[in-house]
Amino acid sequence: MDILPILSTLRRHKITAFLVIIEIALTCAIVCNAVFIINQRLDRMSMQSGIDEHHLVHVLMADIGVTKDQKARSQEDLATLRQIPGVASVSSVMQVPFGNSSSNAGIKLDPKQNQPTLNATLYSGVNVVRTLGLQLMAGRDLMPDEYIDFDDVVRAAAAKDAKSVPHVVVITQGLAERLWPGQQALGKQLYISDWPLTVVGVVKELIRPYIENDAERSYSMILPMRESRGEYIIRTKSPQDRDSVLTAAVAKLKEINSHRVVLKKQTLDEMRHDFFQNDRAMTGLLVGVCIALLVVTALGIVGLGSFWVAQRRRQIGVRRALGATRSNILRYFQTENFLLATIGIVLGMVMAYGINLLLMLHYELPRLPVIYFPVGAVLLWIIGQLAVLGPAMRAAAVPPVVATRSV
Repeated sequence: MDILPILSTLRRHKITAFLVIIEIALTCAIVCNAVFIINQRLDRMSMQSGIDEHHLVHVLMADIGVTKDQKARSQEDLATLRQIPGVASVSSVMQVPFGNSSSNAGIKLDPKQNQPTLNATLYSGVNVVRTLGLQLMAGRDLMPDEYIDFDDVVRAAAAKDAKSVPHVVVITQGLAERLWPGQQALGKQLYISDWPLTVVGVVKELIRPYIENDAERSYSMILPMRESRGEYIIRTKSPQDRDSVLTAAVAKLKEINSHRVVLKKQTLDEMRHDFFQNDRAMTGLLVGVCIALLVVTALGIVGLGSFWVAQRRRQIGVRRALGATRSNILRYFQTENFLLATIGIVLGMVMAYGINLLLMLHYELPRLPVIYFPVGAVLLWIIGQLAVLGPAMRAAAVPPVVATRSV
């Protein structure tokens, strides 16, 4: 029965009502998309890497000037690092997860393809599967007699010497499913240019060092190539050993060769933290925007309610004198706010959908799930009802005698 009087009142305050509706609509549209992006970032930051992060440390050294016998020096480094107390395994590698730079190659299923099927990251290094703590799902690890020195592979590839390059590879489950959906990957062949590789093992997960597309984050493979570039991954026996092992490793490496500098020395947990720092910053910014919008919207509703209570003191008094109870007055203002919020929410949902289409078009964001609309609507309805509660209670508390004396 309050609907018609409310609509009649709103028609006399069109501009004020319109501003509140627009404010609620904009809040609904922005908050729905912002919360969706926040959830996307949180999912990204919690993505599985496939490696035993809590047991790993990373050291990258660089020589000052030209160094001879790099291979022998690398072998000496590895032997020394293995002797450090708390070390379980060591590998000299070409790149590491969360490294923010990536060595990739186009993968073909047929050497006659004009374009590669996809792009995948190339990991290499002796004993990488064990050192990184990868979970082998099928097949086997790379064998010691299958490894070839990286420099020899480069020379053989340049000379198109197919006999002197690796012919086996370990790939991730995600890459296997993308290349051969629903099929067994073991024994299958893939090609890097004209270079054939036979899949001998499949690991559950191995994240790429640099991720351009989250859907392709597990497109990784491990080649049997020995590395000697001064980059090492060390697996410790327990997470508590990481700091002491890292300190000892740097000291031992500089003791072996004082003519080199430390470019990086950190745990994999620290690398992961740094890797997602932009995602955390964006999440924090969007959370702040959402809170600010909701607070401004609530304050707008409070201000509007207080303004209308002051403007309608005589009307409230007349209704109270005619027998309206405090609950009637309270319900009147809450119903009025509910109608305005509903109109704003409906308009906001249309705007939210339009914003999401723009984000999909220009930033490759997924489609906004339908569940965000009812959740956003309920949230704004609750905020609206709580915000108008104070002014509505003040209106309900106006004595009839005082109200009717107001002119």
